[in-house]
Amino acid sequence: MMLRICNPTNAEPQNIKKMPFLQQRMNSQLEQLVMDQIVPSLLDQGFFYVDNFLGEFVGHIVLGQVKNIHHAGLLKDGQLAGRGIGVSKRDIRGDKIAWVSGAEKGCEAVNFLLTLIDNLISLCIGQLGIKIRERSKAMVACYPGNGTGYVKHVDNPNGDGRCVTCIYYLNKNWNAKEHGGILRIFPEGKSYVADIEPLFDRLLLFWSDRRNPHEVQPSYAQRYAITVWYFDSEERAAAKRRFRDLTGMTVIKSEMLHIFLNNNKINVMKYKEFIAEINSIFLIIL
Repeated sequence: MMLRICNPTNAEPQNIKKMPFLQQRMNSQLEQLVMDQIVPSLLDQGFFYVDNFLGEFVGHIVLGQVKNIHHAGLLKDGQLAGRGIGVSKRDIRGDKIAWVSGAEKGCEAVNFLLTLIDNLISLCIGQLGIKIRERSKAMVACYPGNGTGYVKHVDNPNGDGRCVTCIYYLNKNWNAKEHGGILRIFPEGKSYVADIEPLFDRLLLFWSDRRNPHEVQPSYAQRYAITVWYFDSEERAAAKRRFRDLTGMTVIKSEMLHIFLNNNKINVMKYKEFIAEINSIFLIIL
């Protein structure tokens, strides 16, 4: 089933007041989509995508708001939890990102999108046997089109709580043969890969853990997406406890740690930079 919204006649892009009606209309469709397609696909394949999720009109507004964020200079280099020696960040991950809640001025349509995805996940919870009570902020991302991508990785390799990854794509007239930018999923235990083109108004969902290693292939045109992660409640609580224990230990034993690093000829500044990156990544997705 494809979700669609009829475009209001002569409506201006800023006319967000129409959205509550559209949302009410879509909620009944979401329930059927969840029961008929999303839950079976996640359980069997580990991923699912749906096209025409918002419809041309609302999707265009979301795209405009994302472009405004970009043009305002709010996108910064994507973060990494450490990197190999001699490997530049650009070789691993080439996107620019910003974190938004949807409550910011000028993000009304983004907030509407997030509300619909929240509703979708709420309908999935009981059927999938998972407990989800929170999610991350939305990560607005742009690959600038200079041939950068994101190497094969797992969103949640170490139990940080992320359970389901949801990505909404915003790229009109995208031609994968010309523009690249495919998200390739390597489903665990499967004999195939899944190539997902980042087409306008497409919503992709997949398990965030080691079941779905994936990569973003090099992009040769500007490639926009909005990503949110939903947290498994129990795993997230355990991850927060580990994080508090780690940071508490680091503060208490900072002097001893400094001596250890020096004695073992470990670069203290590189270590501190690494820890700062981990902290910022963990905290920003709370």
